[in-house]
Amino acid sequence: MHLFGISVFEQQQNETAGTTRGQAGKRLRALAAVMLALTAGVPSGLAQQAAATASDKAASDLPSAPAPVLTQPLDLRQSQRDFSKPAGRLMGNPINVYRPTSIAKASFVNSVRLGDMVKNGKIYLSLSDAIALAIENNFDIAIARYNLDIADTDILRSRAGQILRGVNTAVVTGTQGGTTSTLASGGGPGGTSGGSGGAGSGSSGLVLSSNGAGPLPESLDPSVTGTIQFDRDKSQQTSLFSPASQANTEEYNFTYNQGFTPGTALTVAWNNGRNATSNPLSSYVPQVSSSFKATVTQHLLAGAGIWVNKRFMYQALNDRRITDSSFRQQILYTVNQVESIYWGLVSAYEDVQAKERALDQSTKLSADNRKQLEIGTLAPLDVVNSDSAVATDKQALISSQSALNYQQQVIKQAIARNLNDPALVAAAVIPTDRVSLEELPEETQPIDSLVQTAFSQRPELEQAVLQLKNNEITLRGARNALLPTLDAYGYYGASVIGGTVNPNCNFGGISCVVQGNKAPTGYGGVLQDLGNSTAPDKGVGFTLQIPIRNRAAQADQARSLIEYRQSELRLEQLYTQIRMQVVNAQFALTNDRAQVKASIAAHDFAQQSLDAEVKKLRLGASTTASVLQQQRNLATAENSLIAAQGAYAKDRAGLYQVLASTLQHYGINLSDAATGEVKAAPVVPGLTPAKEGAEPTTAPPASR
Repeated sequence: MHLFGISVFEQQQNETAGTTRGQAGKRLRALAAVMLALTAGVPSGLAQQAAATASDKAASDLPSAPAPVLTQPLDLRQSQRDFSKPAGRLMGNPINVYRPTSIAKASFVNSVRLGDMVKNGKIYLSLSDAIALAIENNFDIAIARYNLDIADTDILRSRAGQILRGVNTAVVTGTQGGTTSTLASGGGPGGTSGGSGGAGSGSSGLVLSSNGAGPLPESLDPSVTGTIQFDRDKSQQTSLFSPASQANTEEYNFTYNQGFTPGTALTVAWNNGRNATSNPLSSYVPQVSSSFKATVTQHLLAGAGIWVNKRFMYQALNDRRITDSSFRQQILYTVNQVESIYWGLVSAYEDVQAKERALDQSTKLSADNRKQLEIGTLAPLDVVNSDSAVATDKQALISSQSALNYQQQVIKQAIARNLNDPALVAAAVIPTDRVSLEELPEETQPIDSLVQTAFSQRPELEQAVLQLKNNEITLRGARNALLPTLDAYGYYGASVIGGTVNPNCNFGGISCVVQGNKAPTGYGGVLQDLGNSTAPDKGVGFTLQIPIRNRAAQADQARSLIEYRQSELRLEQLYTQIRMQVVNAQFALTNDRAQVKASIAAHDFAQQSLDAEVKKLRLGASTTASVLQQQRNLATAENSLIAAQGAYAKDRAGLYQVLASTLQHYGINLSDAATGEVKAAPVVPGLTPAKEGAEPTTAPPASR
């Protein structure tokens, strides 16, 4: 339903009416100015205050918890270019704003650091170097970097008053091996995958489909529309009042539109025309016309107020911070993944060394048995038994070598951008670091202290809190959309005609020549009369649109509030999950250290038992079967020790990941990670150099 109230003031032809018109025009302009001032004040007062009160009532009574620390520094970027600012400036070369932007081509070249490490067909890799190489070359991190610039483009769109396109803030998990799920999911319920019916399903089954609900803001970027038209028209006579004629018409029309954050729209139209016709009824040949009209429209209910029209800007800034936090989460995830891959490589490396030692021992025992068989002091069955052990150890070594070769390829794809280099593919990766059993300070801290640290550092909580703010903005926008549309507008304009009086104007033999003509004869005079308001057109009015049932707005407001409740529950659920992860990580590390110590003791016992059994065999007090059994016990103890050390090393890194303190402990600069250029290599505490020994080979035992 539309209700219109319009006051229109027409021209008067006599001098007395002209005086009255001038007085009425002054009163009208004063009234219009007062009305627009009052309407501009309404949104920032009543409407916004009502929205703020509703927002305060919408929040649930959440349990008290420390606020997460925002990711620092803000506004991470992979280059110096800021996509939240336009590429061209009007004060410089205005043509640049209409030219397409350019983005640097993606690099598929390995960093110089990796090339320098390939020496003599081998890569001696420390954990610090592996992390630095991953930050520079890893595909997951490289893909996530572009999200930083994508978030900036939404900020630029919001400053133009446009709806946001959104940015993917999910953690990229394309790197193979060492997968961990602790930091894989985000803190917000944003849609990250397609669901049935086009719905976007987010993490933990939540959705965010009401984002952007509410009245659309006015376009804040001004636009100019111009129409220039040349027309030649020849018409036949259709009646006495429409004789045959030929006309040449020129039109030059321009319109300027711009919106403002209080919910105000400005439209300025300037139309010009020239008409030369052979119609005998035309008073002016040619006739020149020009008109001007400026209209200001102000929303009073729906779409009123600075906050409502700037809410996309607030959401874009929150999304930018969420993207920064997501990138920090990506670094934490990938660094922990690379650590897990590195310790898997160490375990495979040490397993090959253990299998080579076992093969050497069984081979030596088999050779000794053959010598005793030759002199007749040993039964043939013992030689067969020892030969069988050699064959078993060879098969175990081949399997271990295959696992080592695979782990080397896995870590290469995690720290390299391009694997097409034959030298890189063929190079053996030698891990140079081993984990120490020194106790971490976090192991002795109270659980509550670690939990509070995790609450303030975890990026998921930061994202969840920011997403809750975005949902609150959406809720307030949807509430504003419930209101009817009431607009106040005022306009002022003028319309002037002029030209050369047609001396041949007649109708049925009766002259229709304009008498006492005061109209200007040229376009310059027309513009002068247009400027001095010779024929003004001005008025004010209101437009009211009331949706009778308002079901769509009710549904959006209800859905936005439901999703707000979901976000509140998701936030509290994250606090609970993180608390349990911290407890589990601390207990796991304590148990792993105890397991390593027990495995070391078992290994020492098995080694001493084997040495004693070999001595007995040489003295004739033991058998080959007993020695082989002790060798199997030693191999089992070595496997248990390698597995325990690997689990301890991964859980040690996992504790830092759960606390989200990896960057601080390792000295990783987040700005360097955003640019992909690591200026200072990370320093990983709690490591010891690998013991000197024979480097294992991936060549099969038979070829050796």
